[in-house]
Amino acid sequence: MAEGLATLGCTATARGVAAGDWSAAEVTDAALERIAARDGDIGAFLQSHGAEARLRAEQIDADDQLRAQPLAGVPIALKDNMCVAGRATTAGSRILESFVPPYSATVVERLRGAGAVLIGRTNMDEFAMGSSNENSAYQTTANPWDTSRVPGGSSGGSAAAVAAGMVPGALGSDTGGSIRQPAALCGTVGLKPTYGRVSRSGLVAFASSLDQIGPLTRSVEDAALILSVIAGKDDHDSTTLAAEVPAFHAHLDAEPGDFTIGVPEAWLGDGVDVEVRDAVRGVLSELEAGGARLRPVNLPHEKCAVPTYYVVATAEASSNLARFDGVRYGFRSAHADDLASMYARSRSEGFGAEVKRRILLGTFVLSSGYYDAYYGRAQRVRTLLRNDFAAAFADVDVVIGPTAPSTAFAMGAKTDDPLAMYLSDVFTVTANLAGLPGISVPCGHDADGLPIGLQILAPELGEQKMLQAARLVEQLRGPWGPAPL
Repeated sequence: MAEGLATLGCTATARGVAAGDWSAAEVTDAALERIAARDGDIGAFLQSHGAEARLRAEQIDADDQLRAQPLAGVPIALKDNMCVAGRATTAGSRILESFVPPYSATVVERLRGAGAVLIGRTNMDEFAMGSSNENSAYQTTANPWDTSRVPGGSSGGSAAAVAAGMVPGALGSDTGGSIRQPAALCGTVGLKPTYGRVSRSGLVAFASSLDQIGPLTRSVEDAALILSVIAGKDDHDSTTLAAEVPAFHAHLDAEPGDFTIGVPEAWLGDGVDVEVRDAVRGVLSELEAGGARLRPVNLPHEKCAVPTYYVVATAEASSNLARFDGVRYGFRSAHADDLASMYARSRSEGFGAEVKRRILLGTFVLSSGYYDAYYGRAQRVRTLLRNDFAAAFADVDVVIGPTAPSTAFAMGAKTDDPLAMYLSDVFTVTANLAGLPGISVPCGHDADGLPIGLQILAPELGEQKMLQAARLVEQLRGPWGPAPL
C-alpha cells in the first residue's frame, strides 16, 4: 500500500484524499519512507521535513476545507532557492549556509493554501548556476535512471526526486533551462511559465529578468494542476502579470489536427545526438500523421542565443550577488583583519568556482568601456530573438524540438570544460531571453535506456495550447512512472 501511494501522481493523490480513499498522513508517510529508502543512492534532498510534514498532513485530514483543495495531501519538494520562513534556505551555496528567512515565497504560500504538504528541500547547482547539479556546495545528486550520470541542472534535485518516485511533484526555477533540461535528462515533465506568470517573490535571485518558477512532475496533467495553483498576480512582485489564470488541467483535450507546429530545422542538425534527433522526428511524424501541420520556422538570430544569454545572465548575477558580502547575513570569513579583507575573504571562501566565474564575467561586461560592447549589444540581440519568435508564432501554434542535445552525460564529463557545459542549454535559453513558456516532455529512450526530452515552446501566455500539445505527445509515448531502480 505504502509503495503504491508513494508513486501516485499529484492529481490522483488529491482525489483520493478528498474521497477518503486514503489519508494525507498515509500519503506523507509513504513519501517519507520512499525518501529514506532511495535518497541515499541519489542525494536529491538537502533537507527532509518529516515532523513538520506529518503535522501538516494531520491538519489536512482534520479539516474538510483543506481536504477539498486541489493539492490536498500531495507531497511537494522545493528547490532550495525558495524561501520558507524558519527553514534554512541555502541556494546550494556555502555563503547562505546559516541563512533562515523570516518569510515564505509566494509560491510556498499558494501551495500551502492549496493543501500541499511541503516534504523537503532539494539540492541544486549553487545559485542555480549549472547544468549538471555538480556545483552544489553540499552534495552531488545522481540521475535515478543511472546513478553514474548527472540529473541535469540547476533543478537536478527536484527532477531526480520526482523521477525516483520520492514525490509526485516539485518546484524548480528556470533561468536558462534549469527546469526543462533536468526534466529531459530525468524523464519527467518540466514546465517553465511565461515570464511574469508566476511570482518570483521569495526566490533567491540569479538573473531577475530571466528567472521563473515552475513545476516538475511525472505527467502533463499534474504540471498543469500545479501551474494553476502557483500562477497569478502578486503584489509582492511588480513583474507579475494580471492575466487570468485558467484551470489549465481541466482543458487539456485536443487533437493533432488542432495544431500547426513549427520545426526549427537547425535544432535537429549537427550537434544533436542521432538518437535524440530520431526520437523527436518520430513524434513529429506521428503528430503529422494524426493531422497536425508541420511548418519549418526560421530563427535567424538563434545562433546568438547562448552567448547572449551568458552576457545577460552573468551581468544580472553580478549585480544580484553583490548583496552577499558577509555583513548582513550569511557566511562571514573568520580570517579577516579589516573591512576590505572581510568582503574579499567572505566572498572568496563562500562562493564556489562556477559562481565566481560568472560574477567575474558579469562584472566585466558591465564595467566602464565594455558595457555597450557586451551588455548593451546583448540586450539588442535579445530583442531580435524576441522578434524572431513573434514572426514564427504568426504562422504556427507551437514550436517543437529537442530539449537538450544529448541524454544524461557521465558525472565529471564536462566539469573541466565550461563551454561544453554551457552548450547543454543551447535549446532552452531562447525561451528565457524571449520570456516565452516552454515545457519538456519525455519522448523516448536512447540505447542505454536513458530518457530523451522533447521541448514545446508557445507564445507569451500560451501555456494552455502548449499543455495541450504536451498532452498529445504524452498520449503517444505514455506517461512515465518512476525510474526502475
